[in-house]
Amino acid sequence: MKVTAEICLVPIGTDVSLSPYITACVRALEEAGLNPQLHAYGTNIEGTWDEVFDALRSCHEIVHRMGAPRILTTLKVGTRTDREQSCQEKIDSVSVKLADS
Repeated sequence: MKVTAEICLVPIGTDVSLSPYITACVRALEEAGLNPQLHAYGTNIEGTWDEVFDALRSCHEIVHRMGAPRILTTLKVGTRTDREQSCQEKIDSVSVKLADS
């Protein structure tokens, strides 16, 4: 089953700057064969159920190894059975409507 997910991983008990941890997580997502799309408060990813959740587990493992004693992750997951739709297709659909109006 294909999954579209938005993750927001926040290390707790670390430095004020989170960018080193997010960078490491993005690399893990890329190494898992996913195409992470960063935005200001999270990351969109898409893949199979197992790919997405295995990659998220890897992010947690890596960030813990970097010294974060705690991690809070928020996760939004979407699936659909009527057709496949990528994150980019969702963005493009809204962009077209904005251009038309």
